[in-house]
Amino acid sequence: MPTALVTGASGCVGSSLALRLAAIGYNLRILRRSSSDLRYLGTISRKEFVGDICDDDTLRRAMEGCDIVFHTAALVSFARKTEDEQRRVNVLGTRAVVGACLASGVKTLVHTSSVTTIGHASPGEAADEASPADHSHARGYRLSKVLAEDEVWNGTGLGLHAVIVNPSVIIGERDTRFHAGQLIRDIKKGRIPFYIDGGMNVTYVGDVVSGMLLAAAKGRRAERYILGGENLSHREIFLRTSDLIGGRRPRARLPLPVLRGIGRIVESGSRLLGIEPALTADLAAVAGHYNWFSSAKAVRELGYTMTPFDQAILAAYAWYKENGYVL
Repeated sequence: MPTALVTGASGCVGSSLALRLAAIGYNLRILRRSSSDLRYLGTISRKEFVGDICDDDTLRRAMEGCDIVFHTAALVSFARKTEDEQRRVNVLGTRAVVGACLASGVKTLVHTSSVTTIGHASPGEAADEASPADHSHARGYRLSKVLAEDEVWNGTGLGLHAVIVNPSVIIGERDTRFHAGQLIRDIKKGRIPFYIDGGMNVTYVGDVVSGMLLAAAKGRRAERYILGGENLSHREIFLRTSDLIGGRRPRARLPLPVLRGIGRIVESGSRLLGIEPALTADLAAVAGHYNWFSSAKAVRELGYTMTPFDQAILAAYAWYKENGYVL
């Protein structure tokens, strides 16, 4: 079997990918920080390389004799205080990975980006890889992912066989940093009394992993593929999740101007307390949009399939219960 390196193997996507690769017999390598929590990788066979994502020497040692690199490492945060570190990890880290792939003769790089780099469609429609995007006002996480993609495109210009995958909002097992998974915990505890206008595309982590493997095997060089799931309104997401897990249904619609005011207050208070904000002004500003996406290209070219939303929620909830994250 081929030898594959996974960066970011302690994250939701990276750990799920590492487990899948080990299960199907890949010679697995992972790049991790000395502080990485790898408890959910269990005892799977792997070779570990400890170092920083920007460390060229560590990357080249990890990639020596490697066939495929799956780059999933990224700092996901919407707090403004993390923007410098986010640029270092997400942009300069990707530059280092691309450079090491070229220097080591890696056959294929699969880079995990985000739908935040994809343009928006007309109201009521789903955006795809060809939707025009205006990044002139991008900042923070979104900007870092746009610039990281630029690093990958630069690598393809130098001969690297690289494919980009763009997952939407990911739900599933091992989301211990509680990005999308926080929704499940909050609804279970009745912390979301209101719903808002707008909507989003939600994808299951197992589908993202399958899409990454398909991209490695079938993806066209210098192409990107949206790995999404169902397009749903926020109201439907909240109501269906509460019914599935026995949580408390939101009772009324919250006007968007009120949400934006709350976002500014929460962000300011979190900055004073030195904690990660649950809501920021930037997030609140786009919360009412219908951020819907089409995975038709991945379905057509890769054979990508999508797990129903309800099934994804139940899988994530079962894992959280089993591991003591919800009661």
